[in-house]
Amino acid sequence: MTFYEKLPNDLLIAFYNEVNKNIHNGVSTKKMYYELGIIYSIMSQRGIMNQSCKEEANDVQTMENYSA
Repeated sequence: MTFYEKLPNDLLIAFYNEVNKNIHNGVSTKKMYYELGIIYSIMSQRGIMNQSCKEEANDVQTMENYSA
């Protein structure tokens, strides 16, 4: 079980928002994209994804493809 799987939903969402904010502010590393992917996956499994999270995840995936 990963660290993120142990978190309650509200804290998991806070981590998602913080990592996503850092990426959008230009403070991004390959590790952040990886962490965001893990968080996104767990949120999806728990059914707590909303449309804006899905759109942001797609934006991050697009940015990741351009930076590769």
